[in-house]
Amino acid sequence: MGGTIAIDLGSTSTVVAYQAPGEPPRLLCLPPYSLDDPCVVPSLLWLASADVSKALLGRQVLDADLAHGDGPQLQRDFKRRIGLGLETPSGLPLSAEAAGARLLRQLWQALPAQISPERLVLTAPVETYAGYRQWLEQVAEDLEAPEVALVDEPTAAAIGCGLPAGSTVLVVDLGGGTCDLSLVQLQGGEGRAAPIAQLLRLRGQSLGASRQQLRCAQVLGKAGLAIGGRDIDRWIAAHLWRDANPNGTLLGQAERLKCQLSDQPLARAIWAPSSGPSQELQLSRDDLAELLRQQGFIAQLDGLLESVLAQGRRAGVELEQISAVLPVGGSSRLAAVQAWLQERLGSLPIHHQRPIEAVALGALALTPGVRVRDVLSRGVSLRCWDRRSRSHRWHPLYVPGQHWPTDHPLEVVLACSHDGQGAIEMVLGEPLDQQRAEVVFENGLPRLRQRPSGSPTVTPWPRQPDPLALDPAGSAGDDRLRLRFSIDASCRLSLEINDLLCPTAAPTTLVLGDLR
Repeated sequence: MGGTIAIDLGSTSTVVAYQAPGEPPRLLCLPPYSLDDPCVVPSLLWLASADVSKALLGRQVLDADLAHGDGPQLQRDFKRRIGLGLETPSGLPLSAEAAGARLLRQLWQALPAQISPERLVLTAPVETYAGYRQWLEQVAEDLEAPEVALVDEPTAAAIGCGLPAGSTVLVVDLGGGTCDLSLVQLQGGEGRAAPIAQLLRLRGQSLGASRQQLRCAQVLGKAGLAIGGRDIDRWIAAHLWRDANPNGTLLGQAERLKCQLSDQPLARAIWAPSSGPSQELQLSRDDLAELLRQQGFIAQLDGLLESVLAQGRRAGVELEQISAVLPVGGSSRLAAVQAWLQERLGSLPIHHQRPIEAVALGALALTPGVRVRDVLSRGVSLRCWDRRSRSHRWHPLYVPGQHWPTDHPLEVVLACSHDGQGAIEMVLGEPLDQQRAEVVFENGLPRLRQRPSGSPTVTPWPRQPDPLALDPAGSAGDDRLRLRFSIDASCRLSLEINDLLCPTAAPTTLVLGDLR
């Protein structure tokens, strides 16, 4: 089977998702590297020798009880250093880039024999997107994928949770080693092209020199802390058994207790110390919540949140303007963290549904070829009456380069311009992409530079839809019609009309024209 593979390389866990043509996406289990529930690959490498090809990976490291060591053989948290150009810490046999490349290559080789993917899409942190892209282009040379694409993680997470393009999203990423809060503005929105993954290879040919623009969400605010799920494991271990060193099997049991508390109020485990009889360990949600408070974890989250929101305010975005909150990462499932989110951000929609797989599923949805999609070569605008200037203005609905079919209807509300209005005229037009030259001086020499000429000229369609009748007649300034525009699989512009004065009436549906 062909289809698309999406890999979300994480600091703690790596998610591999697959979508066959015409089928829904699913997570792939890749034995012997992946866990069973959730079906993820721990982002771990253990180098027992100088031969990197014999490294243990993912679940193999856990099964060998090597995940909590501190020696140079254990490679973890390498994802955060990829693309930053940092020197390899002394003692580590592999650079972050080499460790990430080894993990990707082994996962690619472990794909089921019946899957021969046509394309691979990976996700990248928005702040290191450019460096990550350069690294991925090198790694992709060894992967047999005709198409390779890249998308930034906040956009993928938002799309994976069903948020529309153009949303302003607060991403709360609580992973194994770090806590990161980011306020981001997604690409797209009303009158602008929706986001799409950036192709790095097409039909086997590299696109590295194609001068593609970086397609990333805009970061409005960001704050982070080098504390995560593994630190919580150490706190739990020290709390449960004060006389033991919080490492090895004790840390493993502490992690299991923590994970159990994501789904149940009380967790139990049996721990066998190196000397002495086995011990029963027990931890409740209330115990963990109090432990996090005592260690200052909740207070630190408060500080990160206030810092990000303050940066957002300086960028002109208030709390109530945030579209949604996206908790991602395994630690976001903790009851104490969810209670903190509800207490601090309960006025906003909080999407708890897919903290682990949202990024990988969103990457699939943003990748060309997963669904049959094309891009518009023509735009369309709607003429509206501007009461302030008492003149008509063109409002852009869709622009050239925007993909179709559309994911979500574009909603516009029309008001009446005068009392007793019996119909609203709807005039559609095609904007013309006009450019004009200006003279600029560089080093004392005049040069011509093209720049947009401001508001584009719009040519009305030769055939316009009939005026939209109002029964009863409308009053000046009253919102009256809700229009929901969409483009179907045949590139036809469709319209659903709701009369706001008759909310229970069935909507009227029109086909307005072909945009090809």
